Amino acid sequence: MKYTIEGGSLPVLIISLEAGEKILSEAGGRTWSKGDVTTENKSEGGAGKMLGRMLSGESLFMSTYTANGPSEIAFASSFPGTIVARELAAGESIIAQKSAFLCASYGVNLETHVNNSAKKGFLGGEGFIMQKVTGPGVAFFEIDGYCKEYELAAGEKLTIDTGVLALMDESCTMDVQMIKGVKNMLFGGEGMFDTTITGPGKVSLQSMTVPNIAKILLPYLPTGKSN
Repeated sequence: MKYTIEGGSLPVLIISLEAGEKILSEAGGRTWSKGDVTTENKSEGGAGKMLGRMLSGESLFMSTYTANGPSEIAFASSFPGTIVARELAAGESIIAQKSAFLCASYGVNLETHVNNSAKKGFLGGEGFIMQKVTGPGVAFFEIDGYCKEYELAAGEKLTIDTGVLALMDESCTMDVQMIKGVKNMLFGGEGMFDTTITGPGKVSLQSMTVPNIAKILLPYLPTGKSN
């Protein structure tokens, strides 16, 4: 399987497939295809995984695209940003923000991942339900804005604003903590919670989030009131 990522800040992933090769994505994830490609929509993993996907707000079904000959298939990012590829060995897992998964080579396994500090994750804005993506295979993720990657040593910590975490190795841990001090919470301008990622492992951060864009645009949206 060969692929290219084009489009700059409005990226699209273009994958070249040989006969028999398959790609897995969220239902309806394909943007376009060229050649003879068969699409099959079905639930992956039975009722348990379907329930987990429903709780995380994802589609209950996945799409499998099979090339019946030399073909090309494309997946576009849903928001200006970056598309990154991660090659996963057998049994290797990565934890992803639930909206980050774009597609993967067939055989990669997706399941719901619940943070240990579920309540904190919910309050802090990271979302306590994420996705666990396990190899073998190549998985592709869409990152909002610029993608910055860190390789954390064992015990090394990274403190980030809520919503900035996109991907982390399964070996990393995440904790959400309330900011200390009433003045800091009320007047600091950075929210009431901080997220701390502890290594070892690779962490991918996103410089922009959809909720932040919404907050910026909100004052300029029409309210429906006439003057």
